[in-house]
Amino acid sequence: MGKYYITTAIAYTSRKPHIGNTYEIVLTDAIARYRRLIGDDVFFLTGTDEHGQKIQELAENSGITPKEYVDAIASEVRSIWDLMNTSYNKFIRTTDDYHEKTVQEIFKKLYEQGDIYKGKYEGLYCVPCESFFTETQAENGICPDCGRPVTKTVEEAYFFKMSKYQDKLMKHIEENPDFIKPESRKKEMVNNFLKPGLQDLCVSRSSFTWGVPVSFDDKHIIYVWIDALSNYITALGYTPDKKGELYEKYWPANVHIIGKDILRFHTIYWPILLMALGEPLPKQIFGHPWMLFGEDKMSKSKGNVIYADDMVNHFGVDAVRYYMLHEMPYAQDGTITYETFISRYNSELANTLGNLVNRTVAMVKKYFDGVLYTDGEKQELDNELIKTALDAKEKMEASMEDLKVADAIDSVWDIVRRSNKYIDETMPWALAKDENGKDRLKAVLYNLVECIRFISVMLTPFMPETAEKIGQQINCSTLTWESLEQFGKIEDGKTVGDATPLFARIDEAKKLEELING
Repeated sequence: MGKYYITTAIAYTSRKPHIGNTYEIVLTDAIARYRRLIGDDVFFLTGTDEHGQKIQELAENSGITPKEYVDAIASEVRSIWDLMNTSYNKFIRTTDDYHEKTVQEIFKKLYEQGDIYKGKYEGLYCVPCESFFTETQAENGICPDCGRPVTKTVEEAYFFKMSKYQDKLMKHIEENPDFIKPESRKKEMVNNFLKPGLQDLCVSRSSFTWGVPVSFDDKHIIYVWIDALSNYITALGYTPDKKGELYEKYWPANVHIIGKDILRFHTIYWPILLMALGEPLPKQIFGHPWMLFGEDKMSKSKGNVIYADDMVNHFGVDAVRYYMLHEMPYAQDGTITYETFISRYNSELANTLGNLVNRTVAMVKKYFDGVLYTDGEKQELDNELIKTALDAKEKMEASMEDLKVADAIDSVWDIVRRSNKYIDETMPWALAKDENGKDRLKAVLYNLVECIRFISVMLTPFMPETAEKIGQQINCSTLTWESLEQFGKIEDGKTVGDATPLFARIDEAKKLEELING
C-alpha cells in the first residue's frame, strides 16, 4: 500500500465559490477516492487562504472585522465542499494559530540564512490578484491576469532572492519531466518566466495589517505567497525545527491540484521556497483548466455565475459531480450551460446508465424471482462483453495514473454502452417466451448483473452515492477494486435487490424556466 498525499489550492475567502472554483475540489476528491479504492494510504488536504489587502477592504466595506468576514466565507466554503461529498482528511485555514506561528518561523529562518533581505518596492500592484507587475507586464496600467487597473505602489518591503535558485529549479524541471503537467503549462512557465530570468520576490507588506506579522519587525506582515503556499507543509505539522509525524509520513506531496491561473506561484515560488528550506519538492503539480459559462469565464459582474449548491438542489450531487468530471477536458477549458447539463443528464445518466441498471434488475426479478445462476448457456457473444469490462478496468487505471479523469469515466461508459447493446442483441424478453431459452437467459442476466458490478465499483470515485445505490440494487458485497481482476465473482444463487430509478428524466423546458426564473 503506497502513501499518497494530494492537495487542492486553498480557496481564497473573498467570496462564495462558484461552480468553476468547486470543480477543483471535486476533481481532487475523485483522484483521492480512486487512490483509496486501489489500496493507497491517502491524505487529502484542502482549506482556505484568508489574509490580504482585498479581504481587509471587503471586511471594512461590510462593517465587520476581517476575522468575522473570513469566518463566514470559510464556513460557506467548507459547507459546499461537504455538500459535494468530498472526502478531505484535513481542512486548513491560514488563520489557524499553528499555521501562523510556523509561517513566522519559516520567514525568520529564510531571513537569518540570507535568502530574505529588506529593501523598497516600487511598482504596480493589483489588489484583486494580490500580484506585483512591472510597467512592461501591466501594459497601459492594466493587470495582465484579471484586466483591472493596477495602482502605483512605493513601500518598504522584504524580498526573497529567487534568482539564487533559478538554475537549480530549471535543472529539476528538466530532470523530472512529470513535475509540471500538462506539458503545455510547463512550456508556458519555462519560456515566459524562467528563461527571461527571475526577479526577487516581494514577500512582505506594510501598507495594510490583515496578515501574519513578521516576528522581528511588526511594521510588516508576511505577504500571501509564503503564507498561503506553506499550508501544504504546515498542515502536516512541519516547522523548521521539527518535521512532525505526518510530514515524515506523507511529504513530498504526490500531486498539488491547482488552477492554471496560479501555476506560476506553485511551479516557481513554491519549489524555490522549499529549496531554500532544504526540503524535497512535490512530485507533481497539475494545472487544471477552467470551467467556463458557455464561452466566458464566470464572474459576478457579468452575471454569469453558477453555484454548485444551486445545481445540487436541482439535480442532485452525483449528477453535478458527473458533469464537472466528465465535461472537463484534460488541458483545455470546459464549459457548462444549463442546456448542456440537462441534455447530458437525460441522455447519459437517466437513459444510458439508469435504464441499464433498472431494466436489468427488473428482468432478474421478473424472470427468476431475483435469483442469479452461474450455470446458464454461454455463447461467443458473451466473451466480447466480458472483454469490454476487463479492458475498461485497465483503461481506467491508465487514465487515472495520468490524471485524465474524463477519460477514466469514458472507460466506465464503455461497459454501460456495451451492456445496453448486449441487451438489444440477446433480447432477454424473447428468450423468456421461448421454452428452450431459459438456460440462455440465465447466462445473459448473470453477465449483465456482473457488468453492473464492474460499473458500481468503477463509479465509486466519481459518483460515490450512485455507486452505492447500484451496489444495493444488485445486492452485491464484492465491490473491491481487486474483485475486478476477474469476471464472474457473483456467486450462484445470489438474489438481487429492488429496482429503483437512479435518475428520473427531466422536462427540459420546465426545468430551464425554473433555473432562470428561480
